[in-house]
Amino acid sequence: MSEPLDPERDRLSARIGRVAQVGANMGGAAAAYAAARLTGGDDARIAKAIRDALGKSKGPLMKVAQLVATIPELLPDAYADEFRKLQSHAPAMGWPFVDRRMRTELGADWKKKFEFFEQEAAHAASLGQVHRAITKAGDEVACKLQYPDMASAVEADIGQLKTLLNLFKTMDNTIDSSEAIEEVSERLREELDYAREANHMRLFGAMLADAPAHVPVPQADLCTKRLITMTWLSGRGLLHYIDADQETRNRIAALLFTVWWGPMTRYAVIHGDPHLGNYSFTDDAAALNLLDFGCVRIFPPRFVEGVVLLQRSLKSGDRDGVAHAFEIWGFKSLTNELIDALSIWARFIYAPLIDDRVRTIADGVKPAEYGRREVSEVRRRLKTLGPVLIPREFVFMDRAALGLGAAFLHLKAELNFAQMFEESVGAFDVDALAARQSAALADAGL
Repeated sequence: MSEPLDPERDRLSARIGRVAQVGANMGGAAAAYAAARLTGGDDARIAKAIRDALGKSKGPLMKVAQLVATIPELLPDAYADEFRKLQSHAPAMGWPFVDRRMRTELGADWKKKFEFFEQEAAHAASLGQVHRAITKAGDEVACKLQYPDMASAVEADIGQLKTLLNLFKTMDNTIDSSEAIEEVSERLREELDYAREANHMRLFGAMLADAPAHVPVPQADLCTKRLITMTWLSGRGLLHYIDADQETRNRIAALLFTVWWGPMTRYAVIHGDPHLGNYSFTDDAAALNLLDFGCVRIFPPRFVEGVVLLQRSLKSGDRDGVAHAFEIWGFKSLTNELIDALSIWARFIYAPLIDDRVRTIADGVKPAEYGRREVSEVRRRLKTLGPVLIPREFVFMDRAALGLGAAFLHLKAELNFAQMFEESVGAFDVDALAARQSAALADAGL
C-alpha cells in the first residue's frame, strides 16, 4: 500500500477549507458586532459576542487574537480584555496520527531512532504538540511536532485577522495598525519554521552562556522544518513561587530581567513571547529555563539606541531627545501634541527604569489597574490626533516589556529596576552592539 500523501502538499485545498471554516465564524463575529451596535449594545457585550465567535475557530487565529490583545492601544480595553480570555490550546493528535506525522518527518523507521517515545502528548498548543522521549544515547528530549496544514491555516487566518481589525476601525480610528499586523504576520510565519527556531535556540544559548539560565539544545539529526527535538528541561513554573519568601521572589524577578533584557541591550534580540508558560525555574530558583523560541525579534541596532535614548531623555527632561527616540523607533509626523500623548505611555513603561530606588514594578498601583489609566488617556488624546501609525518594530518590544512587567506583578518583586537597567546597558555603543549582533547571528546560522 502506498504511503498517505503529505498533508502539507495540498496547500490550496487546505487554505480554502480553513477560509470557509474561519470565515463562517468571522461572519458570526461581524453579525454580532452589527446587531449589538444597532440595538445600542455596549462595548463589553459586543466584545464578548466577538470573543465567543472567535472561540469557535481555534488554531492560529486564536493565537493571533491573543497576541494583538497584548499590544497596548491596538484594541479598546473591553476587546483586549475579552481576547485575552481566548484559549488557543488544541486537542492533542492521537497516536496513529502522530505516528504518520513522525514517519513523514523522520522516515518509516523513525521509532528506531529513539529508545523511548511517549505516545501521550506532554503539551498541546495552537501550532503543534510536544512529546517526551529518550534518545538512543539516553538523553531525555522534547519532540515538538507541528500539526498538518499549519502553513495554510496561518495564511488563511492572517487574512481573517485583517478583517477583524477592520471591524474596529469602523468605531475607533485612533490607531493605524497596518504595520503592526504585518509584524505579527511575519513573526507567526516564522513560528512555522522549526529549523529557524532551532537556530534561535543556538543564538540564545550563546547569548546567555554566562547567565544563570538554561536553553534547550536542538538535536540536529532529529530535527526538520516541522519537527524539532531538543533537550528536555525540568523545572517549576513561576506561579509555584508567588507565595515564596521575598528574597526568592526577588531573585526570580532578577533572573527574568537578565534573561529578557540582557539579549536586548547587548544584541538587539528579544524573546517575543513573554508567556508565563515559557519559563520555569530550578527547585532552588537559582537558574531559569527559557522555553519556546518560535517568536524571536531581531532588531536593527539603532532601535536599541532609541530604547536607551528615551530612558535617558525622560530621566533628564530632554523633550528633543524624547522626540528623536520616537523617530528612531519609526513614529512619523510627530507634532508636539503627538509627542505629549506618546510620552504618557513612555513614562509609564520607563518609570521603574528611571526611579533609582528599590520598589515594586507597579509602585502601589493595583495590578488590575496597572497601565489602564495611561492607555485610556493616550487613546483619548489620539482621537483628535489620529490615526497614528504604530511602527512594526515597536510591537514586540512593547509586548515583551508588558509581559515582563506582568511577571513582576505576580511576584510582587522589590528591586532597583533602574540600577539593573543601567548595568545592562553599560557604556552604550551602538556600533559595538552591531558588531556583537552580527557575530552572534552568523554563529547561530541566522
